[in-house]
Amino acid sequence: MHPVLTYTDRIVRLEPPARDELLRAFVPQEFPKGACLLRAGQTSQHYHFIEHGLVKSSFYKEDKEFIMNFFKEPILFTEINSYLTSAPSKYQLLALEPTTGYRIARPDIERLCRQHHAIETLFKQLLAFASVGMMKRISEMLEENATVRYRLFVQEKAPLLQRISLGDLAAYLGITQVSLSRIRAGQ
Repeated sequence: MHPVLTYTDRIVRLEPPARDELLRAFVPQEFPKGACLLRAGQTSQHYHFIEHGLVKSSFYKEDKEFIMNFFKEPILFTEINSYLTSAPSKYQLLALEPTTGYRIARPDIERLCRQHHAIETLFKQLLAFASVGMMKRISEMLEENATVRYRLFVQEKAPLLQRISLGDLAAYLGITQVSLSRIRAGQ
């Protein structure tokens, strides 16, 4: 089965005509390590499906990087704020590893949602997942100290520890690498 369908079937079951049309709308994409899927200032016009690889969502303020999220295979995602508002993105999406998968353009998504209720349900669910994830992330940053945030990361995303740099982990946790070293030494 196509990897996009394996992923979407876990969210909503699509009938054969909807499955076929959805697959036809996806375009293969490949990014080397360090390539941008979306640059800050661009408007998000696609959902991306990662078959293999890892992408981070981040922004810079006063030359300091803040990482909002990591997207690892398999996942269907976008930079949601820019996608929904059609405004330029504050964030960049950057491949941390060679990344392969597919993308689907906004006009195709809108057309398919009008034609197939199940595809509309799929993208509503993806939006709901993104919203819940964003609220969880904000809550962690506001309510938990750095040590708790580190423990939660290890508990929920341990496999990523082998795939991301300590600098990226520190930027995700909102701390310096020195603070991260102290926390890790105390574990």
